[in-house]
Amino acid sequence: MSINVVNRIDDLVKVKHVLISVSDKTNLERLVPGLRQINPEIRFFSTGGTFNKLKELLGADAGHCLTQVSDYTGQPETQGGLVKTLDFKIYLGLLTETYNASHQADLQRTSGVPIDMVVVNLYPFQATVAQAGVTAEQARGNIDIGGPCMIRAAAKNFIRVASVVDPNDYERLLNELAIRQGSTSLNLRYELACKAFDHTATYDRAIADYLARQSIQSVKGCYSR
Repeated sequence: MSINVVNRIDDLVKVKHVLISVSDKTNLERLVPGLRQINPEIRFFSTGGTFNKLKELLGADAGHCLTQVSDYTGQPETQGGLVKTLDFKIYLGLLTETYNASHQADLQRTSGVPIDMVVVNLYPFQATVAQAGVTAEQARGNIDIGGPCMIRAAAKNFIRVASVVDPNDYERLLNELAIRQGSTSLNLRYELACKAFDHTATYDRAIADYLARQSIQSVKGCYSR
């Protein structure tokens, strides 16, 4: 089996392209203008309600630095946002390595860009199933697919990409970027990756535990007509 073996990386990675797609929009009003202030050339990619929030926060600057993911990929979102970010061009941007010539050729071939930071948190599955009377169908609808995939891809590629899952980390992130002229350090990216994998593991464990508590009769009852 052939695998990618990386022999060269950069400690500091300039943050030029940021993908933001969050259910919890806490502290975005601090993060987004802060990133723009540190690097006026930064570009944001976003989806759905997050795109609208970023457009509001960026104001007149939005036209210069904000792109909807569907416009970037050329693929419109499906009904209800069911599929938004599961696209080859997105994952190429997340997983490419700086010193891999084939990866760089793929980016050029697709007119893609390397994504340097992902800011993602997930559908509120735990909060949903904690509500009284929630149905299995309501719970199923709050199982996030694209979010965990983006988090995992970014965290796997911590040698280049920062994976940010906690709004409480935004201030620390901005402080490091300000000190390092708009770059993240390997130390920070590694710490964020550890936190990201813990975040997705906790999320998947909550889903598995919830489904294990349901009876097939109650599940079938959601779809009886």
